[in-house]
Amino acid sequence: MHRRLAGKVAVITGAASGIGKASATEFINNGAKVILADVQDDLGHAVAAELGPDATYTRCDVKDEAQVAAAVDLAVARHGRLDVFYSNAGVLGSVAPTPLASLDLGEFDRVMAVNARAAVAVAKHAARAMVPRGSGSVLFTASMSAVMGGTGPTSYSVSKAAVLGVVRAVAGELARHGVRVNAISPCGVATPMATRLAEEASPGVSLEELKRAMAASMEQVDAGPLIDPEDVARAAVFLASDEARYVNGHNLVVDCGFTVGKLFKMPQN
Repeated sequence: MHRRLAGKVAVITGAASGIGKASATEFINNGAKVILADVQDDLGHAVAAELGPDATYTRCDVKDEAQVAAAVDLAVARHGRLDVFYSNAGVLGSVAPTPLASLDLGEFDRVMAVNARAAVAVAKHAARAMVPRGSGSVLFTASMSAVMGGTGPTSYSVSKAAVLGVVRAVAGELARHGVRVNAISPCGVATPMATRLAEEASPGVSLEELKRAMAASMEQVDAGPLIDPEDVARAAVFLASDEARYVNGHNLVVDCGFTVGKLFKMPQN
């Protein structure tokens, strides 16, 4: 089997579930050693045990820069280097429909702290470890809501647009030191986080019901099948690998064409 990340060391935030867990699994299957960074301690330790000796769990609240720095330091102390930092941890915030005039700026600040400010902390401390070595890959999970209006809560959409801003702001500087910076913008991924928030908005909704609702929405634009976390994880493996050595400052949209699809099905001739 071709192991695209053989010998590489990665930190993945939000790695205890959803896209983060799927990415950790794919990274390890492709030969990487992975630091699983999350705030779900019991789940994180269980996932690390499941993935085996190449996985190590550490608690990391990405709102706290010191904890982001510590995750980088752990990777270097344990494995001697850091090749990939995948900033995946994020929050949606409230999914209840809210008029802009009633937007809770306190909640906005909380979402921005996790999704946007943390992205800057990740870029900063990844650079600290990667620039002296002259190589590395920094990845971010953005969202289709960063590129297409009306597809997510306001706070979430603004925060993910800011993530793309981080990519554009730092990719040029870090490219001069051999470090690449890219984002992935997925659409319609039924993760545990999305399920929890859907249950808050519609009590009693099941994961399968959520998947059907997402799939129905995507079918309206001929977008194809619902995306699984593994689809995003495989995109992350590519961007982290040497196969993507000339891909820098890019936002890889993984959405089956949702963001360029037709909003209404046109009659067929």
